[in-house]
Amino acid sequence: MGYWFRIGDFDLLVVSDGVIRQDAGATFGLVPRLMWEKYVPDIDEKYRLPVGLNSLLIRGGGKTVLVDTGCGDKVSRAPGAMGIEHTGTLIGNLRAEGVAPEDVDLVINSHLHFDHCGGNTFVDDGKLRPAFPRARYVIQKGEWEAATHPNDRTRGTYLAENIEPLDDAGLVDLVEGDTEVVPGVRMVRAPGHTDDHVVVEVESGGDYALYIGELSQHPVQLERLAWISAFDTMPLVSLETKKRFVEKSIEKDATIVSVHHEYPGVGRLRLDNGKRKWEETSNGSAGNENGAAL
Repeated sequence: MGYWFRIGDFDLLVVSDGVIRQDAGATFGLVPRLMWEKYVPDIDEKYRLPVGLNSLLIRGGGKTVLVDTGCGDKVSRAPGAMGIEHTGTLIGNLRAEGVAPEDVDLVINSHLHFDHCGGNTFVDDGKLRPAFPRARYVIQKGEWEAATHPNDRTRGTYLAENIEPLDDAGLVDLVEGDTEVVPGVRMVRAPGHTDDHVVVEVESGGDYALYIGELSQHPVQLERLAWISAFDTMPLVSLETKKRFVEKSIEKDATIVSVHHEYPGVGRLRLDNGKRKWEETSNGSAGNENGAAL
């Protein structure tokens, strides 16, 4: 079931595309295992930790916006690869909440690594097709250039099958910098993981929510800001970006949605005797018959 909550005039839904397992050492970068292992009890025999694939649906202002699409079902056909437990559940989970692919007006990809845009497309009768056929796919121009011209390091995570069919169908809108896609919904450049990685802000009626993308892959990384993932291409930039959004989140009492925390990945950051503390939120619902927030 989906996890619904409300931000002002917007209904928000966190929906899962599945779970993958990721190398724990890479997740915490330069941090020694003796420091991080007490925070990660669920490590398998290959020292991989479970990583969520949480997408965010935003409904309001006459539009339905989907942020990130997970790995999709193309990669899940090889379950032994990349520590995949299960993926490709996004469409079914959306349908269970009364949202059909045709209902989505805009898709925002925080960046174009396969675990954030794999569900952009699917295979239909042997052909790759857009998964959300009526949607405009809103992508940072710099990220698009990086994905369509990968280098030796990035070609394993920027996969043409996830983006070329969108371009062929004329569904891609390239933007540069901070962009308000719907009044109250903004994609905001947050470099570090990639140069043109974005987060998504939702602000309405005095409420504020932040979809943080790759600013954190585990809750402790929001408490200990220097615990930067080895997957971040610009770690020192990541640190400054994370500081900025963490401070803003605390100041505005943000509802934070994390793509990679355990589902639903929704919580808040608090200051406890001057130290940051992540708190999972118990607000929201497990969905209801009309798909509105309770």
